[in-house]
Amino acid sequence: MTQARYRDLVEWPLMATALIFLTAYAWQVIGRVDGAAAAPFEVVLWITWGIFALDYFVNLWLAEDRGRWFLWNLHELLIVVLPFFRPLRLLRLVTLLSVLQRTVGETLRGRVATYVAGAAAMLILIGALAVLDVEQNAPDAKIVNFGDAAWWAVTTITTVGYGDLYPVTPIGRIVAAALMMSGIAVLGIVTASIASWLVQRIEENAEGVAAGVAAAAEEKAVAAEEPVRAEMADLVTEIAALRMEIAELRKISERN
Repeated sequence: MTQARYRDLVEWPLMATALIFLTAYAWQVIGRVDGAAAAPFEVVLWITWGIFALDYFVNLWLAEDRGRWFLWNLHELLIVVLPFFRPLRLLRLVTLLSVLQRTVGETLRGRVATYVAGAAAMLILIGALAVLDVEQNAPDAKIVNFGDAAWWAVTTITTVGYGDLYPVTPIGRIVAAALMMSGIAVLGIVTASIASWLVQRIEENAEGVAAGVAAAAEEKAVAAEEPVRAEMADLVTEIAALRMEIAELRKISERN
């Protein structure tokens, strides 16, 4: 079993786990479920956390260079060892984006559409749930319902920041900083993809123009050579006729 093979096998199950986690987490946060009523949701959250923790250790075990993989995936280690910070565990939902990208395909337009629609929507939802979770019960909180949280997430990810809503807790501010950096990263990816697409189209157009010019030049050359070819054909015909006459004259001279 290789790491690549393992990731292919668990990709869809992890996506289903992430969706279950998102549903339970959103229900608990938006519905403000506390006390005994929150016990089933906590059980679901801990089970999904255990699945993600198991996935992390299996990936670490199967990695060809464990030290390198460990360093490049420190964020996943934080998610595993800090389960009490529920907003941090929402980072596991990036599994949905990776599956969505593979489903759309590897074409440039498919990637652009995936990152614009999928990443932006997912980041807004994650940011809204995370900040609402830590802000709604805080003293002097500005974000106290999901509508406010969603509006705040939209203005934050687009780096507009009207200032009408803002987090007041330390964890909420960490979520805001992460959402702003994620928004900049998504916009950067989209800009780079569009620029790459434009360069590709320009190159294709340039190649098409060059091919058209070459074809036109070839047609002109063929048209210019046509009279010469006709004259050459006439000359070949005349030479063949002369050879026949010479052959007849030789026969006559031999008889005489």
